[in-house]
Amino acid sequence: MEIVASGIRPTGNLHLGNYFGAVKSFLKMQDEYKCFFFIADWHSLTTHPNPENLRQSVKTILAEYLACGIDPEKATIYVQSDVREVVELYLYLNMNAYIGELERVTTFKEKVRAQPDNVNAGLLTYPTLMASDVIIHKAVKVPVGKDQEQNMEMMRKFARRFNNIYGVDLFPEPASFHLSDKAVKVPGLDGSGKMGKSEGNAIYLVDDEKTIRKKVMHAVTDSGPTEPNSEKPEPIRNLFTMMEIVSGKDTYDYFDGKYNTCEIRYGDMKKQLAEDINAFCAPIRERISDMIANEAYLDKVVRAGAEKASASASETLNEVRRIIGFKPY
Repeated sequence: MEIVASGIRPTGNLHLGNYFGAVKSFLKMQDEYKCFFFIADWHSLTTHPNPENLRQSVKTILAEYLACGIDPEKATIYVQSDVREVVELYLYLNMNAYIGELERVTTFKEKVRAQPDNVNAGLLTYPTLMASDVIIHKAVKVPVGKDQEQNMEMMRKFARRFNNIYGVDLFPEPASFHLSDKAVKVPGLDGSGKMGKSEGNAIYLVDDEKTIRKKVMHAVTDSGPTEPNSEKPEPIRNLFTMMEIVSGKDTYDYFDGKYNTCEIRYGDMKKQLAEDINAFCAPIRERISDMIANEAYLDKVVRAGAEKASASASETLNEVRRIIGFKPY
């Protein structure tokens, strides 16, 4: 069975964009592949989180994963920092990575511009840690968005370079993976771009009914169409995209028809959209609450996940140590 590996940083709650992107991919993959899904808490250290906030964020993301349907009986779910073998492979990959190629990574350059006072080595070597996370399980597929494609290319480069330096065929070159040709892009509520934590335009799975309604009612709109069947500007197209995702076809068609005849009332559309988002989120929100309260179960899941992930990682790491010339553990 082909191996898939992917992680998510514990930097806040999951939102609808996460759900219809990564989580839905994970739900399908866990039935078709041997999956390793991890919470990337080492990666989050580049932003120097408070220890208590870090622990709480890991717990929250784990609970949300499980509440969304990730099944620890089908997929290995673990916390990155529970698998110490990852950092040893990270060290070896760093020995064969070059400063120039790391400095050219787009995400690194963006971080340097955004946080010039916190340009740390972790940011620079982010791609090597990301590579270690994946190739330590000899994963062949990684579900990622287009914004991670350069990091994926670096991952393949590091795997290929290790194989070439030591004349082995140890690491496969993992491929970016999308379950469909057209990835679902959930738009934000600010009228442009995609839904995201940092943009402040997201609806979170844990948002209560009142919060969701308030966010949707404040979504950006315009004064309405003036000509029948006119093209929808981006803010309006975003609302319809969200409705297409969470509402029934009849609901979507009704408001689409009203738009095309210049009879659309955005207030009515937003009320319906808020209702439909609430109907979608309510059962997930309830399961998240139950999961967070069940600490014994969460501990059991991460212990079992760490055991499985460590078994996979240690097998690879012993091969790496033999190849380099070190004594296996």
